[in-house]
Amino acid sequence: MSDQIKHECGIAFLRLLKPLEFYRQKYGTPLYGLNKMYLLMEKQHNRGQDGAGIANIKFDPEPGHRFISRSRSIAQTPIKDLFERISSRVNEARRADKDILYNIPKLKREVPFAGELYLGHLRYGTYGRNSIESCHPFLRQNNRMTQNLIVAGNFNLTNVDELFDELIELGQHPKEKADTVTVMEKIGHFLDKENEKLYREYRDAGIDRKEAVEKIAENLDIETILKKATERFDGGYVMSGLMGHGDGFVLRDPNGIRPAYYYHDDEIAVVCSERAVIQTVFNVAYEGIHELPPGHAFIVKKSGKISISDILNPAERKACSFERIYFSRGSDAEIYSERKELGNLVVPQILNKIEHDLDNTVFSFIPNTAETAFYGMLKGVENYLNTLKADKIKALGNTFTAEQITEILAERPRVEKLAIKDVKLRTFITDDEHRDDMVTHVYDITYGTVKPGTDNVVVIDDSIVRGTTLKKSIIRMLDRLNPKHIVIVSSAPQIRYPDCYGIDMAKIQDFIAFKAATALLEERGLWHVITDAYTEAKELEKQGLLHTKNCAKQIYAPFTDEEISDKIAELVSPPDIKSKVSVVYQSVDNLHKACPLNLGDWYFTGDYPTPGGMRVSNRALINFVEGKNARAY
Repeated sequence: MSDQIKHECGIAFLRLLKPLEFYRQKYGTPLYGLNKMYLLMEKQHNRGQDGAGIANIKFDPEPGHRFISRSRSIAQTPIKDLFERISSRVNEARRADKDILYNIPKLKREVPFAGELYLGHLRYGTYGRNSIESCHPFLRQNNRMTQNLIVAGNFNLTNVDELFDELIELGQHPKEKADTVTVMEKIGHFLDKENEKLYREYRDAGIDRKEAVEKIAENLDIETILKKATERFDGGYVMSGLMGHGDGFVLRDPNGIRPAYYYHDDEIAVVCSERAVIQTVFNVAYEGIHELPPGHAFIVKKSGKISISDILNPAERKACSFERIYFSRGSDAEIYSERKELGNLVVPQILNKIEHDLDNTVFSFIPNTAETAFYGMLKGVENYLNTLKADKIKALGNTFTAEQITEILAERPRVEKLAIKDVKLRTFITDDEHRDDMVTHVYDITYGTVKPGTDNVVVIDDSIVRGTTLKKSIIRMLDRLNPKHIVIVSSAPQIRYPDCYGIDMAKIQDFIAFKAATALLEERGLWHVITDAYTEAKELEKQGLLHTKNCAKQIYAPFTDEEISDKIAELVSPPDIKSKVSVVYQSVDNLHKACPLNLGDWYFTGDYPTPGGMRVSNRALINFVEGKNARAY
């Protein structure tokens, strides 16, 4: 993606189902779980580079000894920092007792993170400060083991204000109005209530306190806790939690917006944000890993019992399509196939833009995430070229020579790596005052690959959000090659509406598609469309109905997709560019064809899966009209 956007988070939940001695004997170390957690987190580092955290629960601790370990980092390489710190503690213990890895009770007493239940988190902050306090997992402590709670997740709630008010009504005093704190306190409140209920039952039955505590740990009803805590949640989420005594869960939102995959056998139970990670780390087959159904929770009791429980009534499945286009690692078999198909499906539009002139067209991609879509685009062009070859051979009839056939078969799409991303330079750009000049050089150009004044250049990106890097870097760079025509291709449709489920796209005025639509409205004397949409949104706000209709849709209604694409091409073209510039976007219909199981497309269509989404879109519109450069949530 040429335009950087912060997005997503990643989780890694791991439960060891055997005693630590089992892993020492079979795998050579009782720290098998810790080693696997490092891999699960490192293989998902694409999902969060602002910070990372890990927590662990030790089962059946001796009184007076810690049973919860937690560490968080916002270092430049947070995962490395976390595990170096943990490793130093292990090495320190081994220097004091070289045989400690063979003494499991002592290991659990003295070495942090030497336990059976783990929760890891990778953070991409969508907004706000990047402080250690913002890093997951969050910890809610209590003197009773069963009331300790650790929470981490990949989520964003759109109704935090309402949920915060509910906590106040419940008599709580949350330390801040943030969705992570709100989630933890909501779950924590009903965890406390469940503990109190069970304790009263056992007390009234004449069971002594110590035995009652043990029975609470055995019979804590995680399903009921989650149902009560989350019934009012609005947003996209995968939430994970650990209870101090050893129960753990991962819960997915009813629309399946955020991803979660699980696997378990007789040794381990694991849940991650990405399927391929589990495949790689545990060397298990694709077929053995399952997607956690929307509205369901993966629950592992301290006893080792595993259940997939229906917590929230599943709504219409709207799994995030951006996961497939860009966010998730492309090593997943399904995602790899879908990205290739996205590139293939946009080929007819490309051919129209270059007037089917393959002899004078060079195909390339914008590194690095668009490479898979490029392979699909190339395959589509090759298929088209093969039909041309067949027609040429047929036209020869029976009078042909071997040289003619060889010449026809030798025709291939012209492919070059035109853009080379300078990763080191990207991390250097921090000074806003001089950013524009520096952005021009984010990508290097490969000279000598294009016939000046003759060739078309087709370059595919996975998506175009703001168009900033296109205008300030990529198009200028390609223009140095002096092509006749530059065609920028997006394997995703036009991004028109804000996201509010975990991706940092909260201001509608930032999107190049919105800028194009409003520019067209102004040019054609249709500015009243915006005024009417704003007036309607304000009336809905007054009535408390801002969540019932997406008024921002009216802004795009007067125009075809191609009209907006043409205007985008104009807006991203610097005035001194010599080449003609066109922009081609994927259609929403083709997006659905390529990703048929992941139809979450609200950023393209404005069709939000929850009421909170429409509220955010309307708020973004109101902010724009009122001149507020503020987030919509």
